[in-house]
Amino acid sequence: MVSRETSPARTKSFVGSLLVATPTLQDPNFDRTVVIGVGHESDGVLGVVLNRATERKVAHYLDQWAVLAGHPAVLFEGGPVQPDAAIGLGWRKADAPFSDAFRPVLGRLGTLDLSRDPDEVAPLLEGMRVFTGYAGWAPGQLESEIDAGAWMVFDALPADPFSASPEDLWSMVWRRQGGMLSAVAHYPADPAMN
Repeated sequence: MVSRETSPARTKSFVGSLLVATPTLQDPNFDRTVVIGVGHESDGVLGVVLNRATERKVAHYLDQWAVLAGHPAVLFEGGPVQPDAAIGLGWRKADAPFSDAFRPVLGRLGTLDLSRDPDEVAPLLEGMRVFTGYAGWAPGQLESEIDAGAWMVFDALPADPFSASPEDLWSMVWRRQGGMLSAVAHYPADPAMN
């Protein structure tokens, strides 16, 4: 288990880290979620939930971006804050020049300015996903929730934001931690039914 003294919450920004809900987290908005931090400023932390795909097609809401959206080309529920806002998360091509339409998060992963012309951004990207809403924490709030055991902070793998099976991401992230932490992957969705 990550100790509180060496927890990433105490030593670095949450940008590019996975915030993984523990089974003790009681908020239904975040039950079994995997959130990637995309912003950490003085006013708090911002992230998007990676494992809540919807049935809503990107083409229906943001037609101009649909051709760039990776499989599944659906909107993802990014979190409960501003559910009508759209956030793009893209994977930049290795040889693509930097652009102010792309804000780096981790390596070649970054947020996209969806107000830009998709034809301008398309040459930069290998793929993208679109999230509606986001998860947000006030200054110190996320650190307090981590201290309370609601979240664990893990390193993200490049494939995590674009998992072909987003519904399985929570278990996959826990499983790859090894040791005692990997057992959490088998925690039942409803312990009363165990």
